Amino acid sequence: MKKRFKTSSRSDRLLRERNHDTYKSKRKLPEPTACPECDAVYHQGRWSWAAKPAGAHESLCPACRRVHDRYPAGYVTLTGKFTLDHHKEVLGLAHNVEAREKAEHPLKRIMDVQNMDEEVLITTTDMHLARSIGDALRHAYEGELEYQYTKEQNIIRVFWRR
Repeated sequence: MKKRFKTSSRSDRLLRERNHDTYKSKRKLPEPTACPECDAVYHQGRWSWAAKPAGAHESLCPACRRVHDRYPAGYVTLTGKFTLDHHKEVLGLAHNVEAREKAEHPLKRIMDVQNMDEEVLITTTDMHLARSIGDALRHAYEGELEYQYTKEQNIIRVFWRR
Protein backbone atom coordinates (compact mmCIF):
# COMPACT_ATOMS: atom_id res chain seq x y z
CA MET A 1 0.00 0.00 0.00
CA LYS A 2 1.35 3.40 -1.01
CA LYS A 3 1.29 6.23 1.44
CA ARG A 4 0.33 9.56 0.07
CA PHE A 5 1.64 12.72 1.62
CA LYS A 6 -0.25 15.88 1.26
CA THR A 7 1.88 18.74 0.09
CA SER A 8 0.79 22.20 0.89
CA SER A 9 2.25 25.50 -0.01
CA ARG A 10 2.49 28.08 2.68
CA SER A 11 1.19 31.46 1.79
CA ASP A 12 2.50 33.13 4.93
CA ARG A 13 6.14 33.12 3.80
CA LEU A 14 7.74 36.31 2.66
CA LEU A 15 9.05 36.03 -0.87
CA ARG A 16 12.20 38.03 -1.39
CA GLU A 17 13.18 39.59 -4.64
CA ARG A 18 16.36 38.19 -6.09
CA ASN A 19 17.83 41.60 -6.94
CA HIS A 20 16.23 44.72 -5.57
CA ASP A 21 17.64 48.06 -6.57
CA THR A 22 15.68 51.09 -5.44
CA TYR A 23 17.27 53.19 -8.15
CA LYS A 24 16.36 50.89 -11.01
CA SER A 25 13.15 51.98 -12.69
CA LYS A 26 10.23 49.68 -11.96
CA ARG A 27 8.60 50.57 -15.24
CA LYS A 28 9.80 51.38 -18.69
CA LEU A 29 10.33 55.11 -19.14
CA PRO A 30 8.65 56.90 -22.04
CA GLU A 31 10.96 57.24 -25.00
CA PRO A 32 12.87 59.37 -25.39
CA THR A 33 13.60 60.54 -21.85
CA ALA A 34 16.47 62.83 -20.91
CA CYS A 35 18.03 63.53 -17.53
CA PRO A 36 17.82 67.25 -16.77
CA GLU A 37 20.99 67.09 -14.62
CA CYS A 38 23.53 65.24 -16.77
CA ASP A 39 21.79 65.16 -20.19
CA ALA A 40 21.98 61.37 -20.49
CA VAL A 41 19.25 60.01 -22.76
CA TYR A 42 17.12 56.92 -22.13
CA HIS A 43 16.47 55.14 -25.43
CA GLN A 44 15.66 51.51 -26.23
CA GLY A 45 15.78 50.46 -22.59
CA ARG A 46 19.13 51.96 -21.60
CA TRP A 47 20.79 55.24 -20.67
CA SER A 48 23.42 56.55 -23.07
CA TRP A 49 25.16 59.74 -24.10
CA ALA A 50 23.28 61.14 -27.06
CA ALA A 51 21.92 64.45 -28.25
CA LYS A 52 18.79 65.38 -26.33
CA PRO A 53 15.86 64.95 -28.71
CA ALA A 54 13.34 67.77 -29.02
CA GLY A 55 10.27 67.13 -26.90
CA ALA A 56 11.96 64.49 -24.76
CA HIS A 57 10.41 63.65 -21.42
CA GLU A 58 12.51 64.54 -18.38
CA SER A 59 13.42 62.27 -15.51
CA LEU A 60 16.49 62.01 -13.31
CA CYS A 61 18.70 59.09 -14.28
CA PRO A 62 19.52 56.55 -11.55
CA ALA A 63 23.05 57.95 -11.13
CA CYS A 64 21.82 61.51 -10.56
CA ARG A 65 19.21 60.23 -8.12
CA ARG A 66 21.94 58.43 -6.16
CA VAL A 67 24.03 61.62 -6.09
CA HIS A 68 21.07 63.68 -4.85
CA ASP A 69 20.21 61.09 -2.18
CA ARG A 70 23.90 60.65 -1.25
CA TYR A 71 23.45 56.88 -1.46
CA PRO A 72 26.47 55.26 -3.16
CA ALA A 73 26.48 51.78 -4.67
CA GLY A 74 30.24 51.41 -4.23
CA TYR A 75 32.79 52.39 -1.61
CA VAL A 76 36.52 52.20 -2.37
CA THR A 77 38.77 52.66 0.66
CA LEU A 78 42.46 53.29 -0.02
CA THR A 79 44.95 52.98 2.82
CA GLY A 80 48.65 52.68 3.39
CA LYS A 81 51.77 54.77 3.10
CA PHE A 82 51.86 54.36 -0.68
CA THR A 83 48.44 56.01 -0.99
CA LEU A 84 49.58 58.97 1.09
CA ASP A 85 52.89 59.33 -0.77
CA HIS A 86 51.35 58.93 -4.27
CA HIS A 87 47.97 60.51 -3.59
CA LYS A 88 47.76 62.42 -6.87
CA GLU A 89 48.70 59.43 -9.06
CA VAL A 90 46.35 57.05 -7.26
CA LEU A 91 43.39 59.42 -7.59
CA GLY A 92 44.35 60.15 -11.19
CA LEU A 93 44.12 56.44 -11.95
CA ALA A 94 40.68 56.25 -10.29
CA HIS A 95 39.44 59.21 -12.35
CA ASN A 96 40.87 57.70 -15.54
CA VAL A 97 38.95 54.47 -14.88
CA GLU A 98 35.80 56.53 -14.28
CA ALA A 99 36.29 58.48 -17.54
CA ARG A 100 36.77 55.27 -19.53
CA GLU A 101 33.69 53.59 -18.01
CA LYS A 102 31.51 56.71 -18.06
CA ALA A 103 32.20 57.33 -21.77
CA GLU A 104 30.14 54.26 -22.61
CA HIS A 105 27.96 53.89 -19.50
CA PRO A 106 26.59 57.21 -18.15
CA LEU A 107 25.43 55.62 -14.89
CA LYS A 108 29.00 54.81 -13.80
CA ARG A 109 30.35 57.83 -11.93
CA ILE A 110 32.48 58.81 -8.98
CA MET A 111 30.25 60.61 -6.50
CA ASP A 112 32.79 61.90 -4.03
CA VAL A 113 36.41 61.62 -2.88
CA GLN A 114 37.01 62.14 0.83
CA ASN A 115 40.55 62.55 2.11
CA MET A 116 40.74 61.49 5.74
CA ASP A 117 43.77 61.29 8.02
CA GLU A 118 45.25 58.02 6.80
CA GLU A 119 42.85 56.90 4.11
CA VAL A 120 40.94 58.00 1.05
CA LEU A 121 37.29 57.06 0.47
CA ILE A 122 35.90 57.09 -3.06
CA THR A 123 32.15 56.60 -3.47
CA THR A 124 30.58 55.55 -6.77
CA THR A 125 27.13 55.35 -8.31
CA ASP A 126 27.77 51.83 -9.62
CA MET A 127 29.07 48.63 -8.04
CA HIS A 128 31.03 47.64 -11.14
CA LEU A 129 32.88 50.96 -11.25
CA ALA A 130 34.08 50.50 -7.66
CA ARG A 131 35.35 47.03 -8.53
CA SER A 132 37.03 48.32 -11.70
CA ILE A 133 38.86 51.00 -9.70
CA GLY A 134 40.08 48.39 -7.23
CA ASP A 135 41.21 46.07 -10.04
CA ALA A 136 43.06 48.91 -11.79
CA LEU A 137 44.87 49.88 -8.57
CA ARG A 138 45.98 46.31 -7.96
CA HIS A 139 47.09 45.93 -11.58
CA ALA A 140 49.03 49.21 -11.61
CA TYR A 141 50.47 49.29 -8.09
CA GLU A 142 49.95 45.75 -6.73
CA GLY A 143 49.00 45.76 -3.04
CA GLU A 144 46.21 43.97 -1.18
CA LEU A 145 42.68 44.05 -2.56
CA GLU A 146 39.50 42.86 -0.84
CA TYR A 147 35.85 42.96 -1.92
CA GLN A 148 32.80 42.80 0.33
CA TYR A 149 29.38 42.49 -1.28
CA THR A 150 26.06 43.03 0.45
CA LYS A 151 23.36 41.40 -1.64
CA GLU A 152 20.51 42.88 0.35
CA GLN A 153 21.51 46.45 -0.40
CA ASN A 154 23.34 46.06 -3.74
CA ILE A 155 26.48 47.64 -2.34
CA ILE A 156 30.13 46.74 -2.75
CA ARG A 157 32.96 47.76 -0.45
CA VAL A 158 36.43 47.60 -1.97
CA PHE A 159 39.52 47.86 0.24
CA TRP A 160 42.94 48.47 -1.32
CA ARG A 161 46.11 48.81 0.72
CA ARG A 162 49.76 49.21 -0.08
